[in-house]
Amino acid sequence: MSAPRSSQPRGLRVGVVIPARNEEQTAAVIIRRCLEALAPRCDLRVCLVDNGSSDATAMIAAEAGAEVVSASPAGYGLACRKGIEHLGEWPDVLLFVDADGSSRPEESERLLQPIAEDRADLVIGVRPPGAPMTPPQRWGTRLAATLIRLRWGRPVADIGPFRALRRSCYEQLEMQDLTWGWTVEMQIQADRRGLRIAEVPVSWEHRLAGKSKISGTVSGVLRAGARIVWTIGKFAARSSPD
Repeated sequence: MSAPRSSQPRGLRVGVVIPARNEEQTAAVIIRRCLEALAPRCDLRVCLVDNGSSDATAMIAAEAGAEVVSASPAGYGLACRKGIEHLGEWPDVLLFVDADGSSRPEESERLLQPIAEDRADLVIGVRPPGAPMTPPQRWGTRLAATLIRLRWGRPVADIGPFRALRRSCYEQLEMQDLTWGWTVEMQIQADRRGLRIAEVPVSWEHRLAGKSKISGTVSGVLRAGARIVWTIGKFAARSSPD
């Protein structure tokens, strides 16, 4: 008889997915922080997905100890999908971490614990009210959360990218969006498929270096916001899971 799995994150197989584009200044730092925070507690693989970088992001990430794969054209959802495909069915849990240092890998246990204890299938890191986001980012997050609550009756505090998903649940979500609608699609589909969703508080900081490809420009924020609202509208038109 096999021993029962511990309710602690220790012993979990964790696959970290880090989408990145032109993050040569921060990639190595984030990878090292993931390794230092998680390797002592988990079986760990760190996958950085180079999403069309024109700098040395891929080389630096490989030197820092990550498995590096490429995804093009540019698209956040596409990068996440490529990372998941690369890791295959090996992980028990998929952990999504931004490459710019805004999320803290040291807080990963907060996301992993509810899954390890079989209390949740998807865990969302909720950023604090005073998190350093631009006004359009803050407004867009509130709008998305409000629309989800009004349409599906689920109170949503955030649609942040720092999150963990039970790997065995991934195929149930039938993820389609390849851009910035990925995170909100995951939350909507998880709810529609009856997965257990938990929210936990996490920190959120200014990026360590460089410039955001989305929040760093007005056009980027507008495109991302429009895609998120479009994604919510698409699923709102459906009365039941496919």
